[in-house]
Amino acid sequence: MPTIKSIETLIVQLPTRREHKWAGLTEVIGRYVIVKMVDSDGRVGWGEAPALKDWGGEFGRYFGESALITRTVIDTYLGPAVVGVELGNIAELHVRMDAIIRGYPYSKAAVEFAAYDLAGRWLGVPVSTLLGGKSRDRVPVTHSIGLISIEEARLEVAKLVKEGVRTIKVKIGVEPDRDVAMVDAVREVAGDAVEICVDANEGYKTPGEAVQVVRRMEKNRLKYVEQPVMGIERIAEVGRRIDAPVMADESAWNAHDSIQIVRSGGIQIVSIYTTKAGGLYKAMEVGAVCRAAGIICNVNGSIETGVGNLANVQLAAASPSVTLSCVIPVSTPAEFQHGQVGGIYYKDDLLVEPMKVVDGAIVVPSGPGMGVDVDLKKIEKYRVRD
Repeated sequence: MPTIKSIETLIVQLPTRREHKWAGLTEVIGRYVIVKMVDSDGRVGWGEAPALKDWGGEFGRYFGESALITRTVIDTYLGPAVVGVELGNIAELHVRMDAIIRGYPYSKAAVEFAAYDLAGRWLGVPVSTLLGGKSRDRVPVTHSIGLISIEEARLEVAKLVKEGVRTIKVKIGVEPDRDVAMVDAVREVAGDAVEICVDANEGYKTPGEAVQVVRRMEKNRLKYVEQPVMGIERIAEVGRRIDAPVMADESAWNAHDSIQIVRSGGIQIVSIYTTKAGGLYKAMEVGAVCRAAGIICNVNGSIETGVGNLANVQLAAASPSVTLSCVIPVSTPAEFQHGQVGGIYYKDDLLVEPMKVVDGAIVVPSGPGMGVDVDLKKIEKYRVRD
């Protein structure tokens, strides 16, 4: 039985296509940690920690992991702890990681992605098979409009419609009049055939303020309202007072959070990440709790590079609870970019080939492991030297 032999970490910085920000974010996306894991037979698996220091749970419940913090945790604790684990024994991998250090789900997720990639390559099957099999062959894409100007948003939405994107998420939670004007403008350009959702990233100060703002937007037929305020109980309060369903994101990290969300009532949607839970294995647990409670889900993320995005796609394909379109970037190397914008946030990527998109949905890769090889030249090109 092959085993995990070594783990190496490095930091990359991808160039962004345009600025992409949301309420509370103070750093640039794309400066993330990449994990290279080698097994005893010489195979290589890859993982990613899209760690952001500003990204944490409600009321300090969890905390941000910067790239440097993540790298230190993996190099000092997680890497040495998992050397010797047999390929495919993901349960043992988590036992060892949780025993050596508490918390740090993004760091653990990065190590776990690489372990899944290795196991899939060893067995000759995609990671979705290791997670129980595919619930779907394609993952519909939601394109995110960040905190850009209304005129920029108008131009981008016009391109998205031409490219066949069917769901657009608008970042709000900044200033009520600006937020309402932005959603009005997106609906005007997108037309009636495109679904629109909004995401405040906890930006409104009170449930009452969120309710007032959302009611002014509801004429635009909102698919859902994501994380309008901080706190599970406060989101549920908003959910009981507006027509559109509310989604928990910053408040929904793991299976225990999901149980609290179910008990709160009023929250109908949960956003699952491969990272917040600490990896695919535990993200599937989040999905299972939600499914049992009748809560529907999407897969969301932190605008990962292609390495992390492949994990997002594998989860979205495997989890039966994920029925909504997902905010998963369409990872596309520079050689394959020709001015398209749908799901594209970077000018280049770390994969040897682009994700395939058909009718506004990513086709789930069927290759072994995460399904697409990493471009070693791009890894070196975008590597941040210490």
